[in-house]
Amino acid sequence: MERDKLFKTLKEKVKDEHLIKHMLATEAVMRAVAKRLGEDEEKWGIAGLLHDIDYEVTKEDPDKHSLIGAEWLKEMGLPDDVVYAVKVHNERHGLPRNSLLDKALYAVDPLTGFITAVALVMPDKKIATVKVKSLKKKFKDKSFAAGVSREQIRTCESELGIPLNEFFEIALKAMQEIAEDLGL
Repeated sequence: MERDKLFKTLKEKVKDEHLIKHMLATEAVMRAVAKRLGEDEEKWGIAGLLHDIDYEVTKEDPDKHSLIGAEWLKEMGLPDDVVYAVKVHNERHGLPRNSLLDKALYAVDPLTGFITAVALVMPDKKIATVKVKSLKKKFKDKSFAAGVSREQIRTCESELGIPLNEFFEIALKAMQEIAEDLGL
């Protein structure tokens, strides 16, 4: 699983820069969560990086999203657990989240978009000025980033054993470390 090679493949399949930034953010947070849980940071990062690789071709048919991506990842020779985690991050398929990897990707995916949304409403539009306190406040406001599933993010507690505040801290720090790549 050579990250640079996989990133090159990703950029061949995905042209939308915002989507690429979302996948980079998800990679960073997945690595940080893996570290917190004592899991394989490289493997978890790759799952985060590639989780939406098929989104541009499936966005009009959400029932196919992640199924096509999982097929592509299998063809690329990625491990079965990475392929499965990518497949099950789309809850429309009704597949069980079995491993910590599955559960982490499911919880992290919407959180990266939420944190980006919070950064974009900051006066300077920089993630460096976002604080956990800001995330908590905006998280309670159901009208803010209304499309973000708070329930999905909250699975960090029940499925990963990470309290929500700590999950926010881990994710925010990971995204702040790659702020330049994210344009934030």
